[in-house]
Amino acid sequence: MANDDAVVLASVGPRLRALRKKRGSTLSQLAESTGISVSTLSRLESGERKPTLELLLPLARAYQVPLDELVGAPPVGDPRVRMKPIHRDNSTIMPLTQHPGGLQAFKMIIAVDRCDPEPRTHEGYEWLYVLSGRLRLVLAEHDVVLKVGEAAEFDTRLPHWFGSTGEGPVEVLSLFGAQGERMHVRAKPRGA
Repeated sequence: MANDDAVVLASVGPRLRALRKKRGSTLSQLAESTGISVSTLSRLESGERKPTLELLLPLARAYQVPLDELVGAPPVGDPRVRMKPIHRDNSTIMPLTQHPGGLQAFKMIIAVDRCDPEPRTHEGYEWLYVLSGRLRLVLAEHDVVLKVGEAAEFDTRLPHWFGSTGEGPVEVLSLFGAQGERMHVRAKPRGA
């Protein structure tokens, strides 16, 4: 890692010189716009002076570029979310939130053979949205089937179960609040 840092720092001088020449500026003009002396700028470009934040910030402002561009910082990791699926009760559950507590978001793929209701209760509040397939929801005395684009929300202290109708797998988005947080969906008022 330290070797990588040395390579990045060594490339700052040539990068600064190339940027200045590309912009058609002289060291004197750059010194005037940044408040950094001509000799310091020259030593930065030649690599005789180590770049510091105090020197690079005014240069980034003068060139109107992000600091990362001046130093040629290496990319910071892969921005893709790496979901680790959980396999439970004939379902694949992919957590979409990475923080503990509060509302949790999940994408669930429920297998066709998860179709025998086993109602349970626990603290919390859940909101379900069907992405594909048909979802059977048993909630207290209700037994309903939700189609693509339909949603349901309920207090999980009521006996509940959801799964496939037995016709095929189901994909569902779930928002769950262990403390009973309710979802608030804003809808256009009727007649508006």
